[in-house]
Amino acid sequence: MQLKFLGIDHGNARIGVAVSDPAGSLARPLQIVKHTSRAADAQTVARIAIEENCQSIVVGLPLDSDGNMGPRARSVTRFVEELQRQTDLSVIAWDESHSTKQAMQASIDRGEGKKKRKGAMDDQAAAIILQNYLDSHITRGLDEVND
Repeated sequence: MQLKFLGIDHGNARIGVAVSDPAGSLARPLQIVKHTSRAADAQTVARIAIEENCQSIVVGLPLDSDGNMGPRARSVTRFVEELQRQTDLSVIAWDESHSTKQAMQASIDRGEGKKKRKGAMDDQAAAIILQNYLDSHITRGLDEVND
């Protein structure tokens, strides 16, 4: 059974995109898309999800330190709503807390230099968001993923 997911780290300037393996257990960075407009961005993400044969799209939701929705999270929620209008695939908002910091730390752990770390890491953050989602659902059981 294939449970392939697309992961999204939606930023003001760029959108990080990651994809899972066909079993839905391992995420990897895919690409970075330049932000143009909410509708165009949603159309691009929906197209990528179809091209990658994904069943669901997981969008990182940047909640504040108290778990509340700030301005950034409200903006991402509007993107999620637009994405839901443009695709029949399941679109899931997932808490992305600390994903960018985790991507930076992973880069350091791999021994990458400061120059590389200063570049866009949005696809790496998307992979972390998606992997966190996958790990959470693997430990709970795949039946919840299909709800």
